[in-house]
Amino acid sequence: MGLSEASGQRDTQALLPVTQAMELRKRDYHVERPLMNQEQLEELGCWTSAARTYQWRTWFQCSRARAQALLFQHLPVLAWLPRYSLRDWLLGDLLAGLSVAIMQLPQGLAYALLAGLPPVFGLYSSFYPVFIYFLFGTSRHISVGTFAVMSVMVGSVTESLAPDENFLQGANSTVDEAARDGVRVQLASTLSVLVGLFQVGLGLVRFGFVVTYLSEPLVRGYTTAASVQVFISQLKYVFGLQLSSRSGPLSLIYTVLEVCWKLPQSVVGTVVTALVAGVALVLVKLLNDKLRRYLPMPIPGELLTLIGATGISYGVGLKPRFGVDVVGNIPAGLVPPAAPSPQLFTSLLGYAFTIAVVGFAIAISLGKIFALRHGYRVDSNQELVALGLSNLIGGVFQCFPVSCSMSRSLVQESAGGNTQVAGAVSSLFILIIIVKLGELFRDLPKAVLAAAIIVNLKGMLMQFTDIRSLWKSNRMDLLIWLVTFVATILLNLDIGLAVAVVFSLLLVIVRTQLPRYSVLGQVPDTDIYQDVAEYSEAREVPGVKVFRSSATMYFANAELYSDALKQRCGVDVDHLISQKKKRLRKQEQKLKRLRKSLQKQTAASEGASVSIHVNTSVRDMESNNMEDSKAKASTGKELEDTAASGQEDAKAPDGSTLKALGLPQPHFHSLVLDLGALSFVDTVCIKSLKNIFRDFREIEVEVYMAACHSACRGDSTSGLGGEWGSSSQGVCQAAQAKVFL
Repeated sequence: MGLSEASGQRDTQALLPVTQAMELRKRDYHVERPLMNQEQLEELGCWTSAARTYQWRTWFQCSRARAQALLFQHLPVLAWLPRYSLRDWLLGDLLAGLSVAIMQLPQGLAYALLAGLPPVFGLYSSFYPVFIYFLFGTSRHISVGTFAVMSVMVGSVTESLAPDENFLQGANSTVDEAARDGVRVQLASTLSVLVGLFQVGLGLVRFGFVVTYLSEPLVRGYTTAASVQVFISQLKYVFGLQLSSRSGPLSLIYTVLEVCWKLPQSVVGTVVTALVAGVALVLVKLLNDKLRRYLPMPIPGELLTLIGATGISYGVGLKPRFGVDVVGNIPAGLVPPAAPSPQLFTSLLGYAFTIAVVGFAIAISLGKIFALRHGYRVDSNQELVALGLSNLIGGVFQCFPVSCSMSRSLVQESAGGNTQVAGAVSSLFILIIIVKLGELFRDLPKAVLAAAIIVNLKGMLMQFTDIRSLWKSNRMDLLIWLVTFVATILLNLDIGLAVAVVFSLLLVIVRTQLPRYSVLGQVPDTDIYQDVAEYSEAREVPGVKVFRSSATMYFANAELYSDALKQRCGVDVDHLISQKKKRLRKQEQKLKRLRKSLQKQTAASEGASVSIHVNTSVRDMESNNMEDSKAKASTGKELEDTAASGQEDAKAPDGSTLKALGLPQPHFHSLVLDLGALSFVDTVCIKSLKNIFRDFREIEVEVYMAACHSACRGDSTSGLGGEWGSSSQGVCQAAQAKVFL
């Protein structure tokens, strides 16, 4: 019978899913081990402090292998180019490079307008930095070059330091565009050199982790606000308006008000040109989305629009007949290198650091996305160096700061790009355009470039949907997103980023000051302890209180931790201690009065004429009473000293216990502090733990610490005399055992 029951049980388990069978087996587990304190555990496990490794020592080691490793690390092209597979990768890289170059051409021309520079400098910025990144970069799929957010940040610098008002000439107050553009080009190239120096320096000291302080909600809120700034900055080209150059806080609001004020002065031909170009670009993008599976590469809508608009402008004469502003002369060939202006360094340092951090954050975030998708690794520090060299060398050749573009990177990936060769191919196509074909776009209307920029903002403007998703998932992240967006819109890009970073760090500190405090109880028939407020069946162990915090304890929240502990324990610890001390003082005062009365009786008995037997009896009684009172007084003093020092071995006499003093006793005799969330220990934390030990021992409660990491134990064992345990379960069992001792 037993055998058949056993076989039936096995058959039943065989029919169950694997997970349920595992759960059935888990129920049979029974873990049992002896209770140990920290010293016993260290003795049993032969604990020794881990040997420290000093990485800086390897920096001074010299060998052929190390030199080769450093060369391959800082010049990655030497590592992957010899292994390049022509048969498998070349065709895809050629198609991807051509596709990216077709997008790079109109975007380079358009984003130069965002930076406040002549369009040809956008082509320069699409050639030099891209080729430098091909040599030093580690990401295979990102497309380095002009980017809307970077361009608008550069534009805010050039327009604030070289506004149109500084170049007015003649009685009709016309702007000397040649002089203005010369100054702005010098500003942008010097800014690019400074950005490159910052990025290279941070990369060499392995400071790539700085981007971790820019959380995803912060970056998305910032880029959304930047896209709004880009959109508003292009309205003057869409409507053909002449606007004042503004920078600083609230400049965007003033620009919107000025656009609304000057709308009646709009050039009709410019508005129509922008609308037609915008509609054409949107239709081509919709067609690309619909036919994506059937096309080997996307239809180059931007390039076709630029070619068509240039031909129509030249044939119809949009500038002389309708007043449509055009790009103008685009010089053929490359410009010679020029040294940056050191006099501008002091005024550009703050802008350069902000642009360096933002550019790297955008590049590394996209690089890691593609690396995870295709199964390779991106070195954040080398990416910082590569991007810095691209900006540094590009600044010498009069480029403005660049980063990578999400739209071009997606096109490079979808067109079959496999390595950085695609970037090199696109830069060579741009070089051909600069040398031979650039001058053909002199009649291109600026309104068409503005329309191309606005249409390409769709991806970043769609990030407004983050508000709905973050409201459902994490409202703290939503708060960071909103603060970043509002600060960037109102205070401009540089100040807005600083405010966003400071706010997000302060929010982290505030969240550690408002952790989740809980009292743990044992789930029936298990050794699992959970919050009694969340688990209705969890029951506190009789006589034991287990307290847990969800955040580490340090100087900013140590006092809040102590207050929450005393509140959750259900005992007014401070009031109980004060009542105990008050009654002990009354007891001492009563002993002092008794001593004085005995002294008076002694003096009176010595002066009186009484028999020797009586005097002897009085003196014996006096000495006995005096010894008793001294013993009691010294006992009270010893108790106060013991309470102040918090020594564990100090034992209060029966006459000074809470029960003897007529005070209510706590409903628990042991307190377990679950310190599993403790990640580090500072002096304020140790002092607070000392105070907790002292206060609870005053009310006759022993304190234990559980689940504390070894590093924290090593920092704090010198200052605390409590007992340690590896888990709340083990220490709780030890606390329960005190009932039977």
